[in-house]
Amino acid sequence: MDIKKVLSRLKSMESEKNRKGMKRFGINTEKAFGISIPELRKAAKELGKDHALAQKLWDSGFHEARILACLVDSPEKVSEKQLESWAKDFDSWDLCDQCCSVLFDKTDFAWAKAVEFSSHKEEFVKRTGFVLMACLSVHDKKAKDSEFEKFFPIIKRESADERNFVKKAVNWALRQIGKRNKALNKKAIVVAKQIQKIDSKPAKWIAKDALKELESEKVRKRLCKKHCI
Repeated sequence: MDIKKVLSRLKSMESEKNRKGMKRFGINTEKAFGISIPELRKAAKELGKDHALAQKLWDSGFHEARILACLVDSPEKVSEKQLESWAKDFDSWDLCDQCCSVLFDKTDFAWAKAVEFSSHKEEFVKRTGFVLMACLSVHDKKAKDSEFEKFFPIIKRESADERNFVKKAVNWALRQIGKRNKALNKKAIVVAKQIQKIDSKPAKWIAKDALKELESEKVRKRLCKKHCI
């Protein structure tokens, strides 16, 4: 597909109303058209998988074009260099999250990058590490509990990071791992209580918010339904 035609189509879907809504949710709209995710998914389905097109869409720099790039790219064709390069380009939480959940977490480098990025200085690259942890806990059905347990010390270590998009990703990773099954739920609760004792405002927020969900009746019932005899 010709990149010019795709960008022209995206331009035709531009919405100032949606762009204002995105801005209210903390999304960088400097180069955004204001196109909804459902509309982008529909466009991606029509385009099909196209690794070469994905590179061109990403290089265009447009917000929705980059989300579309994640949707049409093929995980098996993504190199480690590409993953690192795209992560460094992240300038908005939604682009980071979409890319991780539809592309990055399906690559061969997902587990290693989750650990590597978790200590990165750049806010959105660091967020990527924890979003990958959260996404892997949902999408990698074959992974053993021991693989997720390796993330707990990292989550605890980075829980004092005051930056909003890092703090929320650390919290998300802890909650998602803790909702995977009963065993991980118990261990995640222990980690959350350890984090709660750290003399740090973001750490205490992360722990309180995570415990509220992990110890909730709703989560307990769901996990028991899945794992209780």
